[in-house]
Amino acid sequence: MFRSLTRIVPVLLAAALLSACAQFERSPPRTVVDDDAYCRSQGFTQGSKEYAACLKDRDVAVSRENRMERAHKNLAEDMLNGR
Repeated sequence: MFRSLTRIVPVLLAAALLSACAQFERSPPRTVVDDDAYCRSQGFTQGSKEYAACLKDRDVAVSRENRMERAHKNLAEDMLNGR
């Protein structure tokens, strides 16, 4: 009985960890049109300093999302490769 538990528990643990990786959904990339529409909906006019700052903020947000996605992908690959 104890011997079978010592084999099952690591398998269940590995399955739980890998299932968390499998549930990661990638959001579709935002396009320039989406950023333009967002900044205009905030009341900024094209060519203004506020509009440029809005676009820059959107770019920073996308960069953060990409870094997080890359980090998650690296973590998943490390887990699968036993590192």
